[in-house]
Amino acid sequence: MSPYGESLLYDAGWEVDGRDGKRIAEVVKQAGLTKIDYFVMSHYHPDHAGGLTVLSKFVSIGRCFDRGDFVEPANQRWKDIYMTACSTKRTIVKPGDSIPLSGVKVEVVASSGQLITKPLAGGGPNPLCASAENRPAEGPENQYMVGSLFTFGKFKFLDLADLDWEKEMELACPVNRLGQVTIYQAGRHGALDGAAAPSLLYAIKPQVVIVNNGPRKGLGGPSAGSPKPLTKHYERIAKTPGIEGIWQGHLSLLESDKRANTSEDMIANLEDSADCKGHLIRASVSADGRFTIMNSRNGFIRTYSAR
Repeated sequence: MSPYGESLLYDAGWEVDGRDGKRIAEVVKQAGLTKIDYFVMSHYHPDHAGGLTVLSKFVSIGRCFDRGDFVEPANQRWKDIYMTACSTKRTIVKPGDSIPLSGVKVEVVASSGQLITKPLAGGGPNPLCASAENRPAEGPENQYMVGSLFTFGKFKFLDLADLDWEKEMELACPVNRLGQVTIYQAGRHGALDGAAAPSLLYAIKPQVVIVNNGPRKGLGGPSAGSPKPLTKHYERIAKTPGIEGIWQGHLSLLESDKRANTSEDMIANLEDSADCKGHLIRASVSADGRFTIMNSRNGFIRTYSAR
């Protein structure tokens, strides 16, 4: 929600008998909102589009933004779900476009396989590229998505959704086109075989990383199509220069080493069961750059100051 009361939602979660759509609708209600002003469909995968059918029945959606019409046959159903909810109010965005969220600058940095060509504020030559590893493309959906940078004063939030390693390298090398950010939502749900290329992650230098993982999805697990599995995903995030905090949606059960997760205080959901309550991580940002992150499971909070 913006300082002027407008709202923007990025993706709608899984279908799962309406679970995620209902959860999002409840959060909208708790925030005192009566509608979602702007909805961004990052790409046509089930864990991003599936919840939209139920959500759109509970909450009115003003405008929708997406990356265009191409879709692989295997993912046609998820595009159809999006189009049912948004066909009369959609806007196809391209890199360099803005989404008009009042009081917050929302810049599209990736869409339909294309990327911004000029560095944003703070961007420039990236010395990390000299010895950087690249990885092959991981299919159209993970290259075509809408990625955005949100700016509110000194605070910057980067959401690249599931953009793959190869496209990340284009954004980061030989020039870091994004500058530095305050919060980075970890790519690919933290499945860092295919995202968070070190040349990108260590160039954007997030103060805080939020990992939207599941107990057996994302952090610590492989990315489909990766040529070889990488290990120590959490450790890679923890080595980010200047990092001040790592928060997780779920305790990852994909690695046996307990050090492969952040502190339990900063993990929203600990259980691996159908009874998962879907606790959330909420960030609240002030105009002076101070921001507070809260874990709804236990009320744990931590306050930071945007650099």
